Amino acid sequence: MAKVYQSNEIKNIALMGGSGSGKTTLMEAMLFESGVIKRRGTIESQSTVCDYFPVEKEYGYSVFSTVCNVEFSNKKLNIIDCPGSDDFCGGAVTALHVVDTAIITLTANGGVEVGTQNNFRLAENAKKPVVFVINKCDHENADFERTFSELKETFGNKCMLIQYPINAGKDFNAVVDVLKGKMLVWKAEGGAPELKDIPESESATVEDIRAKLHEWAAEADETLMDKFFTEGTLSEEETLRGLKTVFAEGSMYPVICTSGIKDMGVRRLMDFLGEMAPSVADAPQPTTTEGKAVAPEAGAPTSMFIFKTSVEPHIGEVNYFKVMQGTVKPGDDMFNVDRGNKERISQLYSVAGSIRVPVEEVAAGDIAATVKLKDTRTGNTLNSKDCDNQYPAIVYPDPKYRRAIKPLSESDSEKLSALLTRMHEEDATWVIEQSKELKQTIVSGQGEFHLRTLKWRLENNDKMMVQFEEPKIPYRETITKAARADYRHKKQSGGSGQFGEVHLIIEPYEEGVPVKEIYKFGNQEYRISVKDTQEIPLDWGGKLVLINSIVGGAIDARFIPAILKGLMDRIEQGPLTGSYARDVRVIVYDGKMHPVDSNEISFRLAGRNAFAEAFRNANPKILEPIYEVEVFVPSDMMGDVMSDITGRRGMVLGMEAEKNFTRLKALVPLKEMASYSTSLSSITGGRATFTMKFKSYELVPADVQDKLIKEYEANQKDEE
Repeated sequence: MAKVYQSNEIKNIALMGGSGSGKTTLMEAMLFESGVIKRRGTIESQSTVCDYFPVEKEYGYSVFSTVCNVEFSNKKLNIIDCPGSDDFCGGAVTALHVVDTAIITLTANGGVEVGTQNNFRLAENAKKPVVFVINKCDHENADFERTFSELKETFGNKCMLIQYPINAGKDFNAVVDVLKGKMLVWKAEGGAPELKDIPESESATVEDIRAKLHEWAAEADETLMDKFFTEGTLSEEETLRGLKTVFAEGSMYPVICTSGIKDMGVRRLMDFLGEMAPSVADAPQPTTTEGKAVAPEAGAPTSMFIFKTSVEPHIGEVNYFKVMQGTVKPGDDMFNVDRGNKERISQLYSVAGSIRVPVEEVAAGDIAATVKLKDTRTGNTLNSKDCDNQYPAIVYPDPKYRRAIKPLSESDSEKLSALLTRMHEEDATWVIEQSKELKQTIVSGQGEFHLRTLKWRLENNDKMMVQFEEPKIPYRETITKAARADYRHKKQSGGSGQFGEVHLIIEPYEEGVPVKEIYKFGNQEYRISVKDTQEIPLDWGGKLVLINSIVGGAIDARFIPAILKGLMDRIEQGPLTGSYARDVRVIVYDGKMHPVDSNEISFRLAGRNAFAEAFRNANPKILEPIYEVEVFVPSDMMGDVMSDITGRRGMVLGMEAEKNFTRLKALVPLKEMASYSTSLSSITGGRATFTMKFKSYELVPADVQDKLIKEYEANQKDEE
């Protein structure tokens, strides 16, 4: 029977790094060294345990985060292998939500790349301690010293060597491990190293590094500090204890070196994690949505958080979870706090990529998987009957690449909708919107690669042929001056007729600007007496404000709701481009009604038409969505990126230097961002990244407005 690990024996770790840094190969070596697999697979042969989805085999890169566990030196390491591409950053964000340590891999030949910095920022924002692993020390162009120098230049003096290679390059087979005080030498097949004394030629370098490690360790507490000042050194046990503390606090970034492909340094990495990474028991406790800290106690009422859902070959839906407290067993009845339904845990699995081993118990702090839950989604909390915890949802980065999607066959629309919903469950950064306004299904993601992967899966896994289109832009219409109109709706066709007449004034609405007492149009003045005010916040932003200024009972108060309905009919379809209108104040000041023929429909139509006429006379303008764009770019490419931004009608707000990179902030219309992900990659050779977030709606330039109106009028004629 599989051992049940307790919270002080469990280390939860995210394995991160830029594309091509060798994470999946490194994970394969760890699985091999811990005995989970009998032979190591390769990405080239499509045989790795982690990249087992068809799309990952097709493209040769990780698309989803993969949960793996290894048992090593009486510790359980739950390691989540995260995709390297920034397009699939959702996997890293998910992992960081449930782990206590982050490994960030980079290569001895490539050094610090934008992917390294992106992943570091994610770990830093999640407040997780970081271990840097310099991988591919066996690469023919490996330059360990340069790479470590770049690490220190980029991330500061917190970067601390634990070991360094003797012969980085194609003959790599040895490292000096300062913490162990030994040189580790591997045979050609890698695996367990031979421990040798450190060569005399390295003694000065080792003593220098050891002195720095002792200084770091001494900062952990006053006792160690006093001993260090008194004796000038610390024991190995004291050094480990001190370093463990400063590492967990994020005050030091240990640096380890490996060759994943040759299986060199991998055992030492796992040994180091077992010694130094905080266990679940030692890590900061997670908190509920109410701010209550949850201790990982196996004997407490059971509470588990679903952090990942996937639909897997030959199995169906698999839910990955972390036990936050208590212990879960097959057959346990749980309550889904978020969805309000009961769930029975039928089976539990310890997971290593595509390998799943049934287990009979999972204790607090551990990560595992289950299947056949009825109605549970990513981000849900499951509790036993005597527990009321609920955990915060995972917050993902905003999308930055949008496309409209539709099936090649209209009859498949409903099926496509269901498939997209399922895929959002698997990767929450695939955002799906059924836009009533645009009459399109919009899929958004982190980049062109990201959406291309979604399309590949639909077409190859689900046999759903689809096409992408340029998404329409959700323009808004508003007015820039006051205007007046009246409209009489009259209809007589046997029996009771229809009659309603509405006189109104419209003007731009601005928060805090009061209604005027007198409005003048031509030579006539209209005196306003406010009887009632309704402010209607619009779902698409802005407001419609309706002022009732009717005197003398010209229109009965019971018809005001009908007039409001008429206004809403037209505000949902502005006259310039058919877009939603916003920020309009409407003053109904007069009208007429008939004792028999006036009814709700009459005043709804009268209000609608009076509003449409006034809107056209109020100098209407088109507003477009403006996004705040932040580009993180190598400084030597700044000029080209800035020129591209200004060519997109962008307004640069400022720049901040960060080592060899520059952070550029700008405001750019959404219309101009349609292909920006692809363009930026082309301009910078994939070395830059960006984020975008909605900022505001602003008036479009006159030439753009003219073009939009002409396009809309042409489309209207085509539809007639």
